[in-house]
Amino acid sequence: MAPVTDFPVATTPAPGIQSVDWEERVNWDRLKEYRLARVRMAMDQHGVEALLLFETSNIRYLTSTHIGYWAFNKGERYALITRNGDFRIWDFGSAAKAHRLQHPTMRADQSIGGNTGLQGAIGPATGLQRRAAQEIASILKEEGVADLTVGVDMAEASVLLELQAAGVTVVDGQQTMMTAREIKNQDEIMLLTQACAMVDGVYQDIYEALKPGIRESDVVALAHQRLFEMGSEFVEAINSIAGERCSPHPHVFSDRLIRPGDSAYFDIIHVYNGYRTCYYRTFVVGRATQAQRDAFKQTREWMDAAIELVRPGVTTDMIAKVWPRAEEFGFDDEMDAFGLQFGHGVGVGLHERPIISRLNSLEDPVEIKEGMVFALETYAPAADGHSAARIEEEVVVTADGPKVITLFPCEELMVANEY
Repeated sequence: MAPVTDFPVATTPAPGIQSVDWEERVNWDRLKEYRLARVRMAMDQHGVEALLLFETSNIRYLTSTHIGYWAFNKGERYALITRNGDFRIWDFGSAAKAHRLQHPTMRADQSIGGNTGLQGAIGPATGLQRRAAQEIASILKEEGVADLTVGVDMAEASVLLELQAAGVTVVDGQQTMMTAREIKNQDEIMLLTQACAMVDGVYQDIYEALKPGIRESDVVALAHQRLFEMGSEFVEAINSIAGERCSPHPHVFSDRLIRPGDSAYFDIIHVYNGYRTCYYRTFVVGRATQAQRDAFKQTREWMDAAIELVRPGVTTDMIAKVWPRAEEFGFDDEMDAFGLQFGHGVGVGLHERPIISRLNSLEDPVEIKEGMVFALETYAPAADGHSAARIEEEVVVTADGPKVITLFPCEELMVANEY
């Protein structure tokens, strides 16, 4: 098995400012055209004549519109595209007018105000849900969707009921969008790399700050501040876990004081220009025991074995099989241990294809393809009964194998402020 230092790191640049006049960086027009072409390709592949999208990441992928994460998945924004027409976005009040100003190529009928009841706060008696459903049905007829069938990713029950009342047949549209989003172009890979580069810097700050008396929540505050200073548009989550809270993994930070000898691991999930990270690192504060070092070594070995398999044509069951069964590291079954020995696509959404785990991949393997970007996560509890190690690496799948884009050192257990 190759040591981790032998795995190639990505040569994808992380150039900071994404557009300048003197160097080719992110080509926004190419990015938008690529994403729209991927949606149309996936519609053809899945036999879907129209897509109605409520999930925020899907809307951004299709329309390149954004109004802040206060609106994330509240159901108030929705977009429609048919095989025969351009996309339309219904947005929250004045945001619709703002899009038309921000995107001069967008027609007036492509960005319009919409409202489906603010998740039930405005009741169906007002007719807003019915009005939206009837408008969608009318557009489907105008654009030649004769059977009025539309793929929907996620929607409130009241909206689905009104679509049915308007004669619209609803089918699963989320699988179509997952197909569209699974292969990234060079612009998406650059944005994902830039997002990881920002987290590289945050981990340096965390490593320098870790000492007795700092709280888990203080690390969360530090990470938020640094990410926003570097240009993050949203910090979705900072997992900050230390001491006896490490095993089992609680997936939420607390105000616990970090003490000498504590294991501490962190996951930084943030968004840069629409693209996310998921990036774990583990430290020990002050001094490390042999049990902590052994747990980290085991986690690294499981990670390296998974990375070594990442290349086009490999299937996800092959990766899942190099990870331990749930019972081997203290869990009742694979559902109980889900998310610990784990892989997931990363893009405009946190969990894209492929999803890799013993829960799903052994029976339903997915082929790994060039252009996929995904995170691999491993976890090992320590023999002391409370410490644990957690590692996560993001990789780009190339014709030559994996390229790692999470670069903060992780070959050995790092001891912060060592005594």
